Amino acid sequence: MKTVTSATVFSDAVGLRISVTYSEIDEQSGKIISDNKRLDRVITDADAQASARAVLDFAQDIVDALEG
Repeated sequence: MKTVTSATVFSDAVGLRISVTYSEIDEQSGKIISDNKRLDRVITDADAQASARAVLDFAQDIVDALEG
């Protein structure tokens, strides 16, 4: 089975992207087959883009709330 260990959303010149890190685990033995695999994709689905923007907006709100 493949298990997502992290996901990062960011914006660049191409558009919104997602970077995903995952590990692959043998379901029967629990042995890690591969670890820290990474893939990057441009987010093209409109609903996923809206969700990604919401996460980025939330992150911006956190930064804006920091005291100088």
